[in-house]
Amino acid sequence: MVEDSSKTASVTYADAGVDIDRAARTKKRIRYLAHKTFTRGVLSEIGGFGGLFAIDKQKFIDPVLVSSVDGVGTKLKVAFEMKVHQTVGGDLVNHCVNDIAVQGATPLFFMDYLATGSLEPDVAEKVIEGIADACKHNRCALIGGETAEMPGFYPNGEYDLAGFIVGIVERERIITGKDIQIGDVILGLASNGLHTNGFALARKLLFEIGRYTPDSYVNELKGKVGNELMRTHKSYWPAVKRLVDSDCVTGMAHITGGGITDNLPRILPRGMSALIEIGSWPVLPIFEHLQQLGAVSQEEMFRTFNMGLGMLLVVPSAKFKKVQTVLDRAGEKSFTVGRIVKGERKVLYS
Repeated sequence: MVEDSSKTASVTYADAGVDIDRAARTKKRIRYLAHKTFTRGVLSEIGGFGGLFAIDKQKFIDPVLVSSVDGVGTKLKVAFEMKVHQTVGGDLVNHCVNDIAVQGATPLFFMDYLATGSLEPDVAEKVIEGIADACKHNRCALIGGETAEMPGFYPNGEYDLAGFIVGIVERERIITGKDIQIGDVILGLASNGLHTNGFALARKLLFEIGRYTPDSYVNELKGKVGNELMRTHKSYWPAVKRLVDSDCVTGMAHITGGGITDNLPRILPRGMSALIEIGSWPVLPIFEHLQQLGAVSQEEMFRTFNMGLGMLLVVPSAKFKKVQTVLDRAGEKSFTVGRIVKGERKVLYS
């Protein structure tokens, strides 16, 4: 006997692993968090097909928009294991803010992309809460994003996270490095750890070679491994803004993937190199311990990690004292780490 197909139970999207009602409740909470970051330029509500933002035409004469997109990388693996989700939202925003800050851009608005196999409302809310808090700290509006639920695509309990930022700068005040001169001083701004880069190597060294767990207390670190790894990527915008407003720097480099070795040359004009004096700043204990665990070469360390310097500033010698004063008033710890010399757009170490 053939079964009547018309009597087959109706299959829903929820049966396939996507609960639209649950997602709607989560997005309602996200809408509340985003509203707390809104600035005067925001023209749209959360939930529309696109976010709207108006530029203040009275404030800018010849504005240029500056954008960047990034993720958190395998630092998320540590977040999953520790069940700590709010800090990665701050990592994402601050990383993007720093990327456009080096060109002198004021952040305007931010959008995020959160994708997971099965949406866990509490986890999603923690991530977005971290994003919203960091946006508010950087005076950047969170105007929208995407929360994607894709069953079978991600392992249970895991997600991916990416962010997109747009900032603004007057055309004549864009910082590109073209005005860098031989003899300019290089200042380093202190990082507070790995930030969001080098985690693939760090995880291998700590968890495979060192056989630590996130809960392991390490004397050399004076704390637990997990706490050290989850330190939030620092935003340098509050200090950098004062330098930009004072017209004090000729170039800035955010030290992310590729370390000092690969990031600093991105702003160097032809015919110039950067001479970095090793030992001119305190290398954080986490980097020293990582190097010892795997007998990692100095070359590899400086191409993978920030080594305690999250941002480098190139400063004309005539403005050096002024920059130091600005940084001191901003409470930003800095170190004189090198100078610009003749060469072919690379970093030299001494």
